[in-house]
Parts: sequence; C-alpha cells; structure tokens
Amino acid sequence: MRQRRPLPTRLLRSLAILVLSWFALSWLVVLVFRFAPPWTSAVMMERQLSAWIHGEKDFQLRHRWVPWSQVSPYVPMAMVAGEDQKFPFHHGFDFDSIQDAMDAADEGKRLRGASTISQQTAKNLFLWNGRSFVRKGLEAYFTVLIELTWPKQRILEVYMNIAELGDGIYGVAAASDAFYRTPPSRLSAAQAARLAAVLPNPQRFRVDRPSPYVLGRANWIQQQMGQLGGPGYLQGNQEAQVHRQR
Repeated sequence: MRQRRPLPTRLLRSLAILVLSWFALSWLVVLVFRFAPPWTSAVMMERQLSAWIHGEKDFQLRHRWVPWSQVSPYVPMAMVAGEDQKFPFHHGFDFDSIQDAMDAADEGKRLRGASTISQQTAKNLFLWNGRSFVRKGLEAYFTVLIELTWPKQRILEVYMNIAELGDGIYGVAAASDAFYRTPPSRLSAAQAARLAAVLPNPQRFRVDRPSPYVLGRANWIQQQMGQLGGPGYLQGNQEAQVHRQR
C-alpha cells in the first residue's frame, strides 16, 4: 500500500495547483478578449452593484461596443494626448511618470496619477476601484498580460469602449449617443477632446455641462493632438511596432 504524503505536502501541492490554474485561467481570459469584445467590465459591474445597494432607482448603465473602424480617429488620439502621450512607446508602464509622482509625493505635493492607458484598461476590465497594494499588484500583473498578448491598437480599442465618460456611461459609443446625439464615427476633434477631458474624474466632471477646468483641459488636449501630429501619430507608430515585431 502506497504511503500517503504528509498533510503539509498535500496542502502545498493543492495550493500550487490552484495558483497555476488561476494564472492559466487569467491568461486565457486575456487571450479571449484579444479577439472577442468584452460584454461588460469589472468597473461596470461594481457601479451597477453600488446602484442596487444604494437604491438608485433612476440609475441606468449605458454601454455599447463599437469596433475601431467605426470610431472617429480623433477619439483614440484625444485619449492618448490627454492620458498617456508615451503610449505607443512604453510596454505598459511609464517609469518616468511614476518617478515624478513619487518625487512630488515626497515633497508633500498633491498625489497625482501615473497610470498608463494599459494600466487603466487592465484595472477597468478586470479589477475594482481602490488604492490597495493587492489591487495595484493585480493591475500590474494584468497590464503585463495584455501588453504581451494584445497589440497597441487593441488596448486602445478596449479602453475607449469601457472607459467611464459619465455617471453610468461607459465607452465612446454610449457617450457620443448621450452627449452629442451622433455616431462615434462622426465625432470631431473638439468633441473627442472634451470626452477625454473628463477621464480623470468622470463622476465629478461633465461633458454636457463642462466646467471652466474641463473646457480648458479640452483645449489643451486639442492642442496636444495637433502638436503630436494628429491621428497619424498613432497610425505611424503602430506600423513601426508591427515592423519591429516582424
């Protein structure tokens, strides 16, 4: 009769199987979303759950997926100009911005974000809002996964489809319907810039009733779009990335 392994050994083996299974499953989900449109996101589900818990009877979550080809080229350009101008070049993390944020915190200045579009996509799609070390660790993990598995255009496509652009309004399609009554393919540079201007805090800032801050930020984003070279900034760098991968 074969002797049974000691209990600690069996527990460690079971734990190792669980951990490896979780890593495999998480990568499989990321791989699936490389091709299939996400039907929802963790942040959307969190917001819907919050509305149910707090009895927000008038709350309506609005979201509609739209492919890259049916979105104005000004939209991804505005998001890159406003949120992450180094997006075509980094591999998920902007270490210069992280260092600047740490230096500012050490000097007692207001804490500022240093998350890239890749990190925000990972957080919005798979995780929850918050600032815990556990969530940041998982965010880094999923950021690495999507950077290894998805091309840059796919990351931007998912981001602009799940980013919160108003209370209960997720993605460029729902936002263009709600605020401009026009399809996302017809959004102008100014309209795209105003959408991107509320991304730091869409619960506070409004596209339809913009504060002076939002108007000023939208103007700055539009200027940055021009200085970076317009939509060609993304197209040219995406083509260069494909060439390097070959």
